[in-house]
Amino acid sequence: MELRTAKPDWLKIRPPDGENYTEIKKLLRQLNLYTVCEEARCPNVAECWGGGTATFMLMGDTCTRGCRFCAVKTGNPRGQIDNEEPKKVAYAISKLGLRYVVITSVDRDDLDDHGSGHFAETIANLKTHDPELMIEVLTPDFLGNGEWIKKIVQAAPDVYAHNIETVERLQKRVRDRRAKYQQSLSVLQFVKKIDSQRYTKTSIMLGLGEEDHEIVQTLKDLRNVGCDVVTFGQYLQPTSRHLKVENFVMPEKFKFWKNFAEDMGFLYVASGPLVRSSYRAGEFFMEGIIKKRREQSRLSPTIEV
Repeated sequence: MELRTAKPDWLKIRPPDGENYTEIKKLLRQLNLYTVCEEARCPNVAECWGGGTATFMLMGDTCTRGCRFCAVKTGNPRGQIDNEEPKKVAYAISKLGLRYVVITSVDRDDLDDHGSGHFAETIANLKTHDPELMIEVLTPDFLGNGEWIKKIVQAAPDVYAHNIETVERLQKRVRDRRAKYQQSLSVLQFVKKIDSQRYTKTSIMLGLGEEDHEIVQTLKDLRNVGCDVVTFGQYLQPTSRHLKVENFVMPEKFKFWKNFAEDMGFLYVASGPLVRSSYRAGEFFMEGIIKKRREQSRLSPTIEV
């Protein structure tokens, strides 16, 4: 991989503006809702919000963990939670007229069930407002607790995402000490164990000093637990307090990893310098495949035990 010290041209982004951007921001402030687009300083906020897409972040703006790559505020919310938030999120999404939504959250280790019930309630409210809405959740690891993960799977989101973030060797340097490589793999594996038909998804950041053979091993590990979708994006340092970028990966290399992962059998791969796990989900993920599965389910319904 080519080493660079200055941000290359392909990582330059335009500042947020436009009618849709203003409308979404106004609605979020009115309802006191948060998006990962803002809190994690996503480089695609102008493009996504300009196109009417946003990734909602549940349970506030303060995370109980301190991953060294993440711009989200760290602290202890001391159990505070907005119990009306599931209804507010459903209302906001109905106002925006979205077909595909991503719901994520901060880590809430201070809550009894780490917020898994709040996730499930939000999904239920979304389905009540719009049964045809396609829902992707991007969850914390819940310390690998099967009962908490099961709550969300049984709420039946179309896609269950949990990010492994980086290769195994770099986990301790990049992520909070409570986040572990094998634990993240177990989350994705457990989702498939509960419901083998549920799509699973993860994301890998590049530019943190990982080696090619480590990326290959990570992809093998993900396929071994049945992961369907993987995304690759360039790590960008949010502030001077966060981990430095070790290298900027060329667009051609991202194309290489896309082809490599597809050849390994991943159902879908998004790979590019500005790709993020929830970036333009309705366009980057396979709406058509989800629709086709739903149609097949209506024609040949199965009985759940």
